[in-house]
Amino acid sequence: EGIYAVGDVTGNVELTPMAIAAGRRLADRLFGPPSFQNAKVSYDNVPTVIFSHPPIGTIGLTEKEAIEKYGHENIKVYRSKFSNLYYGPWAVDPSEKPKTAMKLVCAGSDELVVGMHVIGMGADEMLQGFGVAIKMGATKADFDACVAIHPTAAEEFVTMFPWGMGKEASGARVSPLNGAAAPEPNIDT
Repeated sequence: EGIYAVGDVTGNVELTPMAIAAGRRLADRLFGPPSFQNAKVSYDNVPTVIFSHPPIGTIGLTEKEAIEKYGHENIKVYRSKFSNLYYGPWAVDPSEKPKTAMKLVCAGSDELVVGMHVIGMGADEMLQGFGVAIKMGATKADFDACVAIHPTAAEEFVTMFPWGMGKEASGARVSPLNGAAAPEPNIDT
């Protein structure tokens, strides 16, 4: 009693930010208000990046893991490979320009995004933002409903072919599909 372990020694996700998050939740439980007495960190869908050149980012299940978990017939995979627009004006043969490769792994009839993988310039920054969407239960339709920021590599994730062809199902608390109003917070009075 009174001895706690966080981080790599727990054998879960061995990343510094994961240890920090676990430590924060432990501090919340031990020293926070009663509303935090059950605070725990989630080890599901933790975005991870390998800071190589180019960087590699991943969150969620691989295609193989998704097939093993949900069955081949319940998985749809979207892929894209392209030259990052950053290299557009470079006087280099297109075949020599560094490529970016992306994959969305979706499961079920609602095409819940259960895995997202990218290698290429900006993968680290992309995963931080898209990680929130995936933690919140985003679907392919949610990605399709997001207006792309151009010119960026990240826009490929929200315009990935075929675009807008799947079931209109949202993982959001308030669906952003079909021009719906933005969600409003619950205000305690």
